[in-house]
Amino acid sequence: MARNFKTLDDMGDITGKRVLVREDLNVPMADGKVTDDTRLRAAIQTVAELADKGAKVLVLAHFGRPKGNPSAELSLAQVVKPFEQVLGRPVRYIDWEGDAASVATLNNGDIALLENTRFFGGEEKNDPAVVDRFAALGDLYVNDAFSAAHRAHASTEGLAHKLPAFAGRQMEAELDALDKALGNPEHPVAAVVGGAKVSTKLDVLKHLVAKVDHLIIGGGMANTFLAARGVDVGKSLCEHDLTGTAEEILDAADAAGCTVHLPYDVVVAKEFRANPPVRTVNVHEVAADEMILDVGPAATEALADVLKTCKTLVWNGPMGAFEIPPFDAATVSLARTAAALTKEGQLVSVAGGGDTVAALNQAGVAGEFSFVSTAGGAFLEWMEGKELPGVAALAR
Repeated sequence: MARNFKTLDDMGDITGKRVLVREDLNVPMADGKVTDDTRLRAAIQTVAELADKGAKVLVLAHFGRPKGNPSAELSLAQVVKPFEQVLGRPVRYIDWEGDAASVATLNNGDIALLENTRFFGGEEKNDPAVVDRFAALGDLYVNDAFSAAHRAHASTEGLAHKLPAFAGRQMEAELDALDKALGNPEHPVAAVVGGAKVSTKLDVLKHLVAKVDHLIIGGGMANTFLAARGVDVGKSLCEHDLTGTAEEILDAADAAGCTVHLPYDVVVAKEFRANPPVRTVNVHEVAADEMILDVGPAATEALADVLKTCKTLVWNGPMGAFEIPPFDAATVSLARTAAALTKEGQLVSVAGGGDTVAALNQAGVAGEFSFVSTAGGAFLEWMEGKELPGVAALAR
């Protein structure tokens, strides 16, 4: 692939250079402790490499939504110790008061975490004055936060126009994986799109039918497509007002030569709770007081056979109500098939989006996909075919 962005390999000698590194350290916390350090660990490779090359590393990140109102609850000071622990080296904390003087005292190889970028009201507005304020602290800029790349903020987009800009290792891995998945994929390509509502994935579905060979629709949104095909889905979650839109997507898929796969057997129950009485039925046999909560075993097996014919897979969203047993069966089974094919070298598998990561972790296969993106909104906007400002700004 011809890359249109520079990476850390293109930086040359950075000894003594002040490098502003945008990371996503917006980690969940409870009782003053980080409850999931995935994002902290994702930053290690870039930050450690720059420090080892003798740079003065200045980490920029946001935390929560302070909207320009600084507060102790949303201060990144509380992330310094957890970040030190995953990095295995000291991290300085630098407040915005006297930041330039503090940066001037850094030695080569030092790492510092600057205070929450969103303590400036102009950060989210990409205010040139805030961009200049940040840029004055650095000589070079590295964006390593793909999960924030769908926002044109001062620290994610503006800085890339002010300083020589490079993609960090996490950003580089993400962009390479996404290019293999939809940019220049090896065909046949399958996309699994699940989740509760068609309305949240309309742009994704419209974009994908022109890009992939097989579109596998699961979750609550499959019910809307089944209803569009005249199936009575009983009490199932269904956006009946969007059946016309679903028909348009099905027509567009036909025109593009994309095969849409909907479940033909389903697991139904009369109540939405863990382990209720269930039936596995043909989609035409759903009773008026039943709801579809998972794809049935026969359809799941057929979908596994589809994946065996493919070279590339993009996955976003679960196949059923995976949080509640036994309605995780189809998601777990199909995810394990994809993981096995990936392990055998037959499939490039890229997954992303909030529920997707949780579903793959539940199946125990998140580490066996080719790439799992922890980005939520940015991954979805990429699947919609939208240009991401933070990525576009890195273009040479």
